[in-house]
Amino acid sequence: QLQLVESGGGLVQSGGSLRLSCVASGLTSGYYALGWFRQAPGEERDGVACLSTSDGSTKYDGSVEGRFTISRDKSTGYLEMNALEPDDAGVYYCVGTRYSGNACWLSSARFDAWGQGTQVTVSS
Repeated sequence: QLQLVESGGGLVQSGGSLRLSCVASGLTSGYYALGWFRQAPGEERDGVACLSTSDGSTKYDGSVEGRFTISRDKSTGYLEMNALEPDDAGVYYCVGTRYSGNACWLSSARFDAWGQGTQVTVSS
C-alpha cells in the first residue's frame, strides 16, 4: 500500500518560493502517478499538478502553470513553487496511485493514496 508523507510547507511572503517534498513508501516496483492538491479554507480540494512516472509527463492547473514545477527523484516527489500569491495559500496534499499510462489527471477521484497535508501560508 502506497503511503505518502509531505513536508516543506510554511509562511512565505507574496512573490516568494517554497519547495514541498513527498516521500513515498510501500511501492516496491512499477509505475505510478504522483500529484499535488491544495485546499483553501472553505473550499474543495483542487488539483494543482500531476506527474506520470512511466513517461515523465506532467499536467498543471492553469493558475499555477509557469510558476510551479512538479518533479520526482526516486521515491521522493517535489513541488517547486515560485512567485507565490496569496491565492496559493492552503493545505497541500501529496497524492498517488499505481498507474502505467502516459498521462495524468487533476482529479481527486483517480488517486487512492493521500498524505496528511502541509500548510502553505502566503502573506501579502
